[in-house]
Amino acid sequence: MPKQKQPKRTTMDRLLNLLHDDARRAPEELAKMLGEDTESITARIAQYEKAGVIRGYQALINPDLVEENLVRAVIELHIRPTQDGGFDKIANRIGRFPEVESMFLMSGGYDLLLFVKGRNLQSVAQFVSSKLATMEGVLSTATHFMLKTYKDQGVLMETLDDDDRLKVTP
Repeated sequence: MPKQKQPKRTTMDRLLNLLHDDARRAPEELAKMLGEDTESITARIAQYEKAGVIRGYQALINPDLVEENLVRAVIELHIRPTQDGGFDKIANRIGRFPEVESMFLMSGGYDLLLFVKGRNLQSVAQFVSSKLATMEGVLSTATHFMLKTYKDQGVLMETLDDDDRLKVTP
């Protein structure tokens, strides 16, 4: 099986940083912020999309404030890499499950870190026991259920008073 061609790596530039912070910005606004013309910004964005650097655009939603009632969990996987595909082959298979929202290759005590979601505790447990744990190459799993989201992707989900100091009165 031929190895997949890896996309050329790109340095994170100011345009990508601005889009990362707020992907709703119009090309005209980005051009003004960067001191460039709108056409060049539009062309660069199109190049990033075509090259796979920009993979999509999403709103960051506080799951604690929507009535979705989905259960989210973090799963640590210890796996045995395959001889012909290493970690990539098994990660590709796991990543195809709709329950898996994110997945990372890790250093340390486990190999893959998964963020998954399900309708309830039982559906996540069923996913782990019937789909993940039974996969060839999966040696062990450890599941941790997420109880509350305080910060996600650099964004605080809840803000309290900015002044956390104790009040002192004379």
